[in-house]
Amino acid sequence: MENRKRLEAQTGRYALVDGIPFTLPVRSSKSPALMAAFTINADKAKELIPGNEVHPFRLWNKGLLLITVIDYRETVIGKYVEFSIGIACTHGAKPAPPLLPAIFAKHYGIGQYVYDLPVSSEISVKGGKGIWGMPKHQANLNFLIGEDRVSSQYDKDGQFLMKIEIERPKTAWLPLSASGANYCQFRGMLMKSYVYFKGKAGLCLFKKGSAKLTLGDHPRMRALAELEIIPDPLFSGFFPETNGLLDDHFECWFTHFD
Repeated sequence: MENRKRLEAQTGRYALVDGIPFTLPVRSSKSPALMAAFTINADKAKELIPGNEVHPFRLWNKGLLLITVIDYRETVIGKYVEFSIGIACTHGAKPAPPLLPAIFAKHYGIGQYVYDLPVSSEISVKGGKGIWGMPKHQANLNFLIGEDRVSSQYDKDGQFLMKIEIERPKTAWLPLSASGANYCQFRGMLMKSYVYFKGKAGLCLFKKGSAKLTLGDHPRMRALAELEIIPDPLFSGFFPETNGLLDDHFECWFTHFD
């Protein structure tokens, strides 16, 4: 709450960072989004996370693959689609106990390790990677809202990589106001950035067939294919409209290895 107030106090001010002009705060509005979470092999997920400070969040003996796609319609850098592929994680010297980080999120540094982050615009790549260290790269993305399904497809260099489809809830009744932490690797550093968002969601919990994840045979997908993804989702959700703030404060550490 305190960080949100600090960011809102920047309204009417401007910044020029890495050659990109920003109207502050760095916000988005009127942007629909879909989310889905699938259980995976936590030990194999650990192999995709560099260094020894970020660990897969464990739901009992399983990890979580998080797919979030946002159709950014109003932002300070224009319209674009962002397709986030992440692994739910914690931050610390040791792996966290199962489940507890969901309750004591701040203590365990809960968030997601962003494994891949294609976006549909060049300026989003420049800002996201150069400033916040996010693994953004440009790809062909869509965001389709139908009467019964919401979907997004990720293609690059004329090849199919991934498609996520979710059942569209009949109503989006649940008001959510939350924050999230993204961990990324860039230039040999572990980067942590923060985002705050609001919106009304329609959710499906533990419902068989409420989401479908399809992977292509592109080299970028090979490591994900080894995660033993359980086809039925833990949850899926659709936000007809979200409003978000990307914090201008971020942290970074050296990524170190044995």
